[in-house]
Amino acid sequence: MPKVFVVQPIPEVALEVLREVAEVTVYPYVDRQIEVDELVAAARRHDYLFVMHETIVPAEVFQANPNLKGIGVMGGETGFVDFAAAKAAGVPVVAADPDDTLVPGGTQQMTADLTAAMILGLAYRLVEADRYTREGRFKQEQTISLLGIGCYRKTVGLIGLGGLARFLVPRLQAFQMVVRYTKRNRLEAAEEIALRVEWVEDLDEILASSDFVVTACDYNPSTHHLIGARELAVMKPTAFLVNTGRAWVVEEAALIKALQDGTIAGAGLDVFWNEPPATHDVEAPSVLFKMDNVILTPHNGGGTWDHRGSRTRSVAKGIAALIKGEQPAVLVQSTVNRALSGDPKYSFVGRF
Repeated sequence: MPKVFVVQPIPEVALEVLREVAEVTVYPYVDRQIEVDELVAAARRHDYLFVMHETIVPAEVFQANPNLKGIGVMGGETGFVDFAAAKAAGVPVVAADPDDTLVPGGTQQMTADLTAAMILGLAYRLVEADRYTREGRFKQEQTISLLGIGCYRKTVGLIGLGGLARFLVPRLQAFQMVVRYTKRNRLEAAEEIALRVEWVEDLDEILASSDFVVTACDYNPSTHHLIGARELAVMKPTAFLVNTGRAWVVEEAALIKALQDGTIAGAGLDVFWNEPPATHDVEAPSVLFKMDNVILTPHNGGGTWDHRGSRTRSVAKGIAALIKGEQPAVLVQSTVNRALSGDPKYSFVGRF
């Protein structure tokens, strides 16, 4: 049987698809990314590779095995793969079928849920309250020690209003929160009315008037360090920053200092500077671990059994199709040269 190598543990529903047609080896660790030299070694011993969106797959992986027959990529064309090297080596790249999913909104909907959860957690100081109770400090009913700002009539300022934010808006409104937004191109008036959102042209006005600021914009050269020390100082000292998009939109050192100095009240972070593709090694700043007013999650917006299971299973079905000599539902072809084309989204991928 052909051999498939999977770069990290994935849901069993996906592995079952692969095991029907191949001998499957799974990299067993969940406490680190697979190193490039380990992936190169695996490529030499296997016919197919299954990699995640954040797996850095440079040219040497394809050069390691002239007989490599295919690679499945979570995230498809946005994966951190040297697509040009894959094409040069004649290795087909398959991705998940967008129609083959248990969650129609996909990662954007799941990340909107996580973002709303962070806002609720910060509004009601859930992490602090949990720790407070576990430490045996609950000795007084209705203590003033853990009062939060709550959600009712509080303002959420969205920086950007793309797919994730559109899922987020009705979730926030269910808690009777006021939603304002700013973006480069304003929505049509009819859309604003339908969404019940208020347009604000000036970023500083959004920052100064919001109780929760959510970075929901794409990462590109124009949004690099969009939120720095000056912008954080414009926010209310009682306000919170939530970033579940891309870490590099917010200047991390400035955010840490603002949290330490009390410039803002707290933060919810699902993304960090030290993540692929900016670096191979994933690491969140340890200084944040001791802050009670910060909620930290490991870039896990799509992390539900339903969503991750259906997405990995769809990629697995693509690999299985290659093995059986069938046409996969999705072959990544449209961005074959993207990693080498000067696309700003790949400008920081130094290895490519």
